[in-house]
Amino acid sequence: MNERETNSHSTPPSCEPVAQQGIFATTHWSVVLSAQDRDSPRSVEALETLCRVYWYPLYAYARRAGHLPADAEDLTQGFFARLLEKDYLRSVARERGRFRTFLLTAWKRFLANEWDREHAQKRGGFAPRVTIDQAMAESRFAAEPSHMLQPDVLFERQWAMTLLERTVAQLQEEYVASGRATLFKYLQSCLAKEESSLPYAEIGARLHLTEPAVKMAVHRLRLRYREILREEIAHTVSSPEEIDGELRHLFSAFGP
Repeated sequence: MNERETNSHSTPPSCEPVAQQGIFATTHWSVVLSAQDRDSPRSVEALETLCRVYWYPLYAYARRAGHLPADAEDLTQGFFARLLEKDYLRSVARERGRFRTFLLTAWKRFLANEWDREHAQKRGGFAPRVTIDQAMAESRFAAEPSHMLQPDVLFERQWAMTLLERTVAQLQEEYVASGRATLFKYLQSCLAKEESSLPYAEIGARLHLTEPAVKMAVHRLRLRYREILREEIAHTVSSPEEIDGELRHLFSAFGP
């Protein structure tokens, strides 16, 4: 088998940075912050995209705070319905900064001030602007090993997990699209140097590659992983200068 990764002169089209593909700017938090008109289609689209990606950390927060699954779903749907109607944008988005911080601040205000009134409505009456997969969310929540984590700490950890999962998913899509699905299958565990990862020599034997070629493939995989991760983080901060700080915070979320 001849994997394209061994060819140092070929760069798959899918590896072109997202910013250069014209997608990055339309889903960036800075689009929401900088829009003078809160009815701007680009601003609304960017915010809705971000909400669709990052709903789970809020759901997990509600569950850790003691709400039942159905109530946590109602709360999350009600929050996003209000958020996307711009009420909270007018009062909170002036505080320029990270989307993570904005979202948690607005969420806490919603839980403190709006739960009683919103819950008085008929369950399920919220417009489904953001789809909540409760079965998936409950499975993921049950798998969280640190059951004693405070809601704020769990939010930060699940935020970090969502970013990492999206990064791996995009990386896999790129490898599949460029005909390197098998290579990714064998190298994925090498991203974080998992104990279960196979030795480079064994991977090479299975892929009919030399060990140096596998080492180079892993190096490129990790390099692209870091690039995509920075791109994902850049979607959630208001300026490029904040990326490194957010990256440090991302990994600190997995601390003791």
